[in-house]
Amino acid sequence: MAPDRFVTIKIFAAISGFTEKAIRRKIESGVWIERREYFRSPDSHIFIDREGVQKWVMRGV
Repeated sequence: MAPDRFVTIKIFAAISGFTEKAIRRKIESGVWIERREYFRSPDSHIFIDREGVQKWVMRGV
């Protein structure tokens, strides 16, 4: 079963190989941009956009 496009940091860490700490650092340092690689839900939870991160990875290729 494939995960949804938008997943929590914990789930994204499990499927991507990035640690939760590395994901949070990318968000805090501005490497990942809100509404491009991640979104905040109305209750302020962070959801990673798997397609957005895939595009981010491909920009480095």
